[in-house]
Amino acid sequence: MSLLKETKAESLADALVQRFERQILNGDLKPGARFPTEKTITEDFAVSRTVVREAFARLAARGLLTSRRGSGAYVAETARYRAFQITADEMREIDDVLKLLEMRIALEGEMATLAAERRTAADLAAMRDALAAMSESEDMDASVAADARFHGAIAHATRNSYYVRITEFLGVRFVPSRKLYLGTNDEDAHRAYAAMINRDHEAILDAIAAQDAQGAREAARRHMEKSYQRYEALRHAP
Repeated sequence: MSLLKETKAESLADALVQRFERQILNGDLKPGARFPTEKTITEDFAVSRTVVREAFARLAARGLLTSRRGSGAYVAETARYRAFQITADEMREIDDVLKLLEMRIALEGEMATLAAERRTAADLAAMRDALAAMSESEDMDASVAADARFHGAIAHATRNSYYVRITEFLGVRFVPSRKLYLGTNDEDAHRAYAAMINRDHEAILDAIAAQDAQGAREAARRHMEKSYQRYEALRHAP
């Protein structure tokens, strides 16, 4: 089977990396499993040993492969966790944004609940700083970054490192692209949209500051549900 026909403009090493990543994610190659030998891969995919070694090096750099001297290459024990990601490319389609928002409805509600119970004055200050930056920003990308900081500050206020890690891992991808929703770079449209989002954020912050756990949960869920409804309507727009 020639891999060249499948890759077109992609490099052969990229194609091998993508193939093995898929096999790891779908469970065909489980943590601890041995990768095929270089000889087997070169024969099965009609590529050189140089291509195979480059692919293995990239997989190792991504934490998906470990080498054992004299034994070969193996799927890293933590590969399934390290392989998980949400890329910027995936967030260009409305259906994918909706999937992310479905996850966030539950996640944000729980984070806000814990934040209301555990927040400190420093946490509240970080949330207010992020809202101020978002309100004052005239740049869409900077505003999105401030939006992500606000949610990151809520995660820190939970005192649960796993919430912090998932929000940091997702970064600005935690906030769907406004260009996708607005369909424009118009500054007036951006400011109006940012003001609407900030009103929701202020309601969440007020509840967290008041240590109203139930109110924080409801405000966070309402914020995410409204976002979901906006993108759902966009999906059905003519």
